[in-house]
Amino acid sequence: MRRAAKSVWGWVRSAPGTYVWLLALLFTTLFLRHLPEDVQEHFLGRRSTNLHHLAEDPLRVLFSSAFWLEGGGWLGYLVLFTIFHATAERWLGTWRWLCVVVVAHVGATYLSEGVLYEGIRHGYVPNSAVNTLDVGVSYGLAGIVGVLVYLIAKPWRYAYLAGALIFYAVPLIFATTFTAVGHMSALLLGLACYPITCARPAVWNPRDMLTSRRIPSVP
Repeated sequence: MRRAAKSVWGWVRSAPGTYVWLLALLFTTLFLRHLPEDVQEHFLGRRSTNLHHLAEDPLRVLFSSAFWLEGGGWLGYLVLFTIFHATAERWLGTWRWLCVVVVAHVGATYLSEGVLYEGIRHGYVPNSAVNTLDVGVSYGLAGIVGVLVYLIAKPWRYAYLAGALIFYAVPLIFATTFTAVGHMSALLLGLACYPITCARPAVWNPRDMLTSRRIPSVP
């Protein structure tokens, strides 16, 4: 048990940004659970990266929206953050990892809201959509899923990339929404962060699991 606890703590310490973010999300999720549903919607609406707020106070909502989970689901994100975010942070280092997250979160937000704006302008979407609720961490996660392509050795890299593209393309094809556009945009922005990975050329090969090789962590 001590050895397992030490291993877990070592993993957490090697990805501080990931787990500080998760801790903040835990507190905000617990806070939301104590609010009535109508108050929750209003509260999250004030932190939404919708067209109205992006026009009036973009920096505030771009930052604050990344610390709230619409509908909860913290335990699920604990697993996803550990698999994707922590792995990327250990590989790239905290600042490079954070750069990818910011690029994906901000870029995908503007691209998806831009699509929504065009829909409103051409009459495909009602004007009330300027106040749509848009909070969460999924764009940043999709960007990290994208950049992790460069960690994986060929030919496994292509299978991982194909799986990621299919996962985010299916909602875009069959139920096109601004969030589906945002997720695909975030994945592509993560892929576009290749120059950031050049300083960390470590490659993970699934076959190495048989020989217990580890992904190099950043001191």
